[in-house]
Order: sequence, then structure tokens, then C-alpha cells
Amino acid sequence: MTTRPPMNPRHVEWSGENPGMYLRETADGPYVSLISFARVVISPHGRGHAAIVVLDPDGDGSDPARPNFCATDNEPLAQYLLGHFVHHFLAFRGKRCLDTLKIVPGWDFAASGDGRTTHTESCKSTLGQVALTWNDWGDQYMVELTGDKPAVTGTHEMFSMFIDARSVDATVNGRPIAGRPFPRSFAGKADSSTAFLAFSETWVKM
Repeated sequence: MTTRPPMNPRHVEWSGENPGMYLRETADGPYVSLISFARVVISPHGRGHAAIVVLDPDGDGSDPARPNFCATDNEPLAQYLLGHFVHHFLAFRGKRCLDTLKIVPGWDFAASGDGRTTHTESCKSTLGQVALTWNDWGDQYMVELTGDKPAVTGTHEMFSMFIDARSVDATVNGRPIAGRPFPRSFAGKADSSTAFLAFSETWVKM
């Protein structure tokens, strides 16, 4: 067994939280809603939040009922996350929705929940209120994408504590978001969920 060093010498790109919801109507169907929420405590652009809400994954979000937008209180941070990270996430990769994604002001970002079975992230934006809840928690496990298994960008290591969520409640302006989570294979775990909490997430440059 190799001994792990007590200190990782590589540069920390950003650290915080990054829960997501990748929702389908059926187990083998396309994604109908893609959500990535970031609460960043350290980055090249400081602290901030970005609620990336894509309700038209294969379109341009021009339908007011299915917008594609990012609500943020730190636009340079949001641009950084979108361009260097979210663009590479497997559920978002190759989706033209990111090319026309609207970045809009957001405020009143808040987290709540009991820390055992449910967690909610909410915010207000110029496009309305966003409320995202991860329910029915399943397994809790550490993920380390390192070395010969780098994170999806190909140039980073990623460390995070994941929690599978078996159901979600998600709304924009009180209107339910389409789809629900399904099992997926992730980081060698065959029965993880497409809705997940990712706490203490840190991205390190390789």
C-alpha cells in the first residue's frame, strides 16, 4: 500500500459545494432538466454562488416556460465555472444550451434542511425564484478522481463527499421542473443517483 502524503502540493482551483440534478422522464430517455448549483468559498474570483438551470437541454431556452439560465451573485465566477468546469461535466458535454445560456443577477442565496434526509438551495433572480430540494437520501460516500482517473476536465483532481438523492422537488417561480432522478454509474458505483449532493468539493490542478 502506498503512503499518501499528508499535504497535497498541487494548486487548489476552487472549493465549496456543487450539488446537481440531472433529470429524465424515463430511465433510458434524454435529460429533460439539468441543474448544477455551486456555492464557492475560494476561487480565483472569490466567493459566490451560481445556480445553473437548464430546462431546454437540447435547445436555446427561448421558450419562457423552459428557460436556460445561470443566476449568480458573482458573474466572473459564474463564467469561470461554466467555461472551465460545467462545460466538461458529462451531462452537459456537447450541449449547445451552454452557448446561449443567460447569466442573470441572483441574490438571497440560502441553504436549509435537516442534514439527514433533505437539503434545499434557494435563491431569487431577475427570472424569478429558484427552489431546489434533494430528498430521500441514500448512500453517502467520498469520491476522489485522481491520478490515472482524473476529473472530467482532464486537467484536475476532484475530491468530494457525495450523497445520493432518490427524489427531488425543484421549481422555478413555483412551476415544477420536469423529470426525476434515476440510478446511474458514477466513480465505480453502479447504483448512484443522477440527483446528488456534493459537499466539501475541491478541484485541484494536475
